[in-house]
Amino acid sequence: MSISATKLPATVLMDNVCMRSSLLLLSLGAFGLWAADITTVEEIVAKINGDIITRTELSRTRKQYEDELRQRRITGADFTKAMRDREGLILRDRIDQLLLVQKGKDMSISVDGDISKQMAEIQKRSGIADSDKFQSWVKEQLGMPFEDYKNEMRNQILTDRVVRQEVMGSINIPRAEVRKYYEEHKAEFKREEQIFLAEIFLSTQGKDAAATAAIEKKAKDLVARARKGEKFPELARDNSDSQTAKEGGDLGAWKKGQLSADLEALVWDKDRNHVIEPVKRTSPDGFLILKVVERHQAGQASFEDVEGEINNRLMGPLFEPKMREYLTKLRTTAFLEIKTGFIDAGAAPGKDTTWKDPAQLKPETVSKAEVASKTHRKRLLKIVPLPFTKTGGDTASSKTVRK
Repeated sequence: MSISATKLPATVLMDNVCMRSSLLLLSLGAFGLWAADITTVEEIVAKINGDIITRTELSRTRKQYEDELRQRRITGADFTKAMRDREGLILRDRIDQLLLVQKGKDMSISVDGDISKQMAEIQKRSGIADSDKFQSWVKEQLGMPFEDYKNEMRNQILTDRVVRQEVMGSINIPRAEVRKYYEEHKAEFKREEQIFLAEIFLSTQGKDAAATAAIEKKAKDLVARARKGEKFPELARDNSDSQTAKEGGDLGAWKKGQLSADLEALVWDKDRNHVIEPVKRTSPDGFLILKVVERHQAGQASFEDVEGEINNRLMGPLFEPKMREYLTKLRTTAFLEIKTGFIDAGAAPGKDTTWKDPAQLKPETVSKAEVASKTHRKRLLKIVPLPFTKTGGDTASSKTVRK
């Protein structure tokens, strides 16, 4: 916080290899040699409508969660337990996301403009003008191809929109219920004096005097834009060099005495939504802009001041069941197959998700006795020929007859 300071593993035989090709290879005695030359590409573990989930995707998600736990300094038995608890949800969450993305496409939700804007801002902040070099930089920073990162961004925006419209939009908490909660929990809304802040930080690390002056001008322009009504979280997301940029510059709550003395003097007595002039900082070097997002006076908070907070509290317990109900509904109508050994923790009751491998399907067989018992039907077929049969021909010849 600036205030104080594919390579794809696994094995798979392609599901769409037709039986005719397999039989031909077998008849030539070449199947063993052909199979020996197969190059391992990827293992598909689930099929959802027209999309797939691979073992590599699950491994990457697992690795991301491991990295997150390490960043939070969780180790030992706590780390092991957290990973064990998470393991059973990795496939479920990936299926959830694919279903929501597919729903977003069905709803014709367009996010191309949002993606282009975000990518342009990221490239601008990286300082890399060349498109190919920027894409290589993204791959180096994130450990994934540029197109994968861009696709993940698209999926995230799509899922957020679907959830807001289809799930959160269906949850309505009457204001009388919110008021009742306030009256019954008044003690919880007695406040200490504190302010909530957001930041934009523009780094001048390693810059010469001319570049520093240009950055200072940019900082002043951002202050002017924020004061004119532009959304501060978006300005922070698109311009800030701080790690808080992805959270819209949010710095949370601060009590008196927690800020450095010079910054506290600048913000403590300011009203909500006040944006200060850029402040030159030296650790790290750069210009800091602060906004007073909210302020709490000491004492009992009024209902109007905490209505939004209470609404969020009441929505929390309702959201998860509604979300799972919606995702179960999407599963019920989806084409979904999951390979043996993998479990969807969010499976829809009664939904058959058994993996069906076309390569293992066998041709239909019939015995001589069954053929003899259907002579009457054969005569009818001679009179009314079926498509793809010769007029008057014996349709039994289209089957493999066991002797």
